Amino acid sequence: MSIPEQVDLRETRTGWRLEAACSGLDTNLFFPSTEDDQVQLAFTRQVCASCPVQQACLAYAIESRQTVGIWGGATTRERRRLRRRWLEHARRVS
Repeated sequence: MSIPEQVDLRETRTGWRLEAACSGLDTNLFFPSTEDDQVQLAFTRQVCASCPVQQACLAYAIESRQTVGIWGGATTRERRRLRRRWLEHARRVS
């Protein structure tokens, strides 16, 4: 999983939520009690995989440092790794 370079992580608008595939679903599905629940994780990732705003959701979660839940198909641990890589890349570029 990676963050495309064209996604602006500074973007904090949330209008994309209206177009999200998860819109109208029970939000508890995306905030499991444990990230080790593979059945629930598989379901949420299926929803995210079909979502037209998956990248915007993931970028929002990384930028706003969401510490719980599945955002853009990524768990908290995965988002932390992506953020570290993004920061390392930003340092190299600047």
